[in-house]
Amino acid sequence: MVNNVDRYFSLNRILLLTVGLWPYQKSIFARLHLFCFFSTVTSFIILQFTTFVTSRCTLDHIIKICSFSFVITCTAIKYSSFYINSDIIKNLIDQLQHIHNDLKDNNEIAIAEKYGSIANRYTILFTVTLFCSIFVIISSSLWPDLTNIILSTNESRPRRLQFSTEYFIDQEKYYYILLFHINATFCIALTVLTATGSMLNACLHHTCGMFSIASYRIKNAIEIYVQNINLKNKNFVYRNLICGIHIHRKAMMYSEYLISNFEVSFMLLIAFGVLSLSLNTFRLFQIVSSKFDIGELLLTFIVMLVCFIYMFLSNFIGQEIIDHYDFVSFTAYEVQWYITPIYIQKLILFLLLRGNKSFGLNVGGLFVSSLKCFATLANASLSYFIVMYSMRK
Repeated sequence: MVNNVDRYFSLNRILLLTVGLWPYQKSIFARLHLFCFFSTVTSFIILQFTTFVTSRCTLDHIIKICSFSFVITCTAIKYSSFYINSDIIKNLIDQLQHIHNDLKDNNEIAIAEKYGSIANRYTILFTVTLFCSIFVIISSSLWPDLTNIILSTNESRPRRLQFSTEYFIDQEKYYYILLFHINATFCIALTVLTATGSMLNACLHHTCGMFSIASYRIKNAIEIYVQNINLKNKNFVYRNLICGIHIHRKAMMYSEYLISNFEVSFMLLIAFGVLSLSLNTFRLFQIVSSKFDIGELLLTFIVMLVCFIYMFLSNFIGQEIIDHYDFVSFTAYEVQWYITPIYIQKLILFLLLRGNKSFGLNVGGLFVSSLKCFATLANASLSYFIVMYSMRK
């Protein structure tokens, strides 16, 4: 028996261990690790909003503060939701282990491995993107110091942080300590978003694999019956169709179990994600049209890109679930079910009737994760951007 964690979730395990969220690791050191990282993130959010107390609250100032604070708030939401639901994540992994252990057909095992490999490739892509983003963020924050060294001027230039964060200490004197706190916050935030997002993406890709196995079982059973009609084959078809319906039901329950436990956090992420995308788009427009600060431009562009990609991929995997679910019904309709005995036709009819009902990753009864939902959210972000631009005028 091969452990699914070693085969499919090895990189996810490393990413979640990095931020103290791996559900199988709950030692005192892991809890201290998580507390330090979570404190770093939450302290940045608090210090960002304290500037409203010490500074004049203009529209531009509010937009600048909220554009970064809302993104970090999304990280805090994901962080806390994964910690609270750590047993749920562990249960999801264990369920997949039991489902894969029950697979005996080589073709079914190949389907499971195919979707596990797809999930792994996504995780690798997310990890590479994470390292590139961290490199750009750190480089952009150190760019002013590098230019001073390259220019080798004897003039002392004032150093300022890219963020309007109120630390209540001398920012010139403790510049590098504060810069370390800001960079650490963004590195932790990006790692948390990558680790949690890739884990949920992997689980949902395995759900797509379950739907594909259900389609295979239905199609394979009818094909064997058509090739050789006898009593033995009739019993085989009946058993295989029951197994197909069983794993189809398991896939639906698995995805519903995941969504129901993260429903509140997903609703908050949708709200803050749409606002973050709008605010950072507006900030990028401001930087390009007025002051061209390369460091702030790069940082704002990365944050905006992360929001957009995260929103797209979250809805793309939802669309994959819908398509794979619909394919099971399409397979049941396409096979030659009409030449099978009545009791087998009743099973096929059950699948066809179930397929008439739509199924997807339903969040709060308001959003069904799909490309259509992504277009709706992107359109909402654009609308908010236009409102902010008109208020600026």
